[in-house]
Amino acid sequence: MKVGIPTPLTSYTHAREVEAEGATLGALLRDLDQRYPGIRFRVVDEQDRLRPHMRFFVGGEQVFSLEHPLAPGDRVQLVQALSGG
Repeated sequence: MKVGIPTPLTSYTHAREVEAEGATLGALLRDLDQRYPGIRFRVVDEQDRLRPHMRFFVGGEQVFSLEHPLAPGDRVQLVQALSGG
């Protein structure tokens, strides 16, 4: 399936969109990490939780769980939230 990559993470993928596989968001991120080592740690923390500055969208809808199921035709978008002050 297609995965949109935010600009700060393209140093891992060298592309704004890549292919990956997985039946869940967690499996997809593991597959991305096999293809692009180190990328998973940027979006999932040491306790296996989604990092708070990252947003995950499947088919345009935000998801909040690594167990969220994915279908083969889904499009997943990773978005890095902006912060500052």
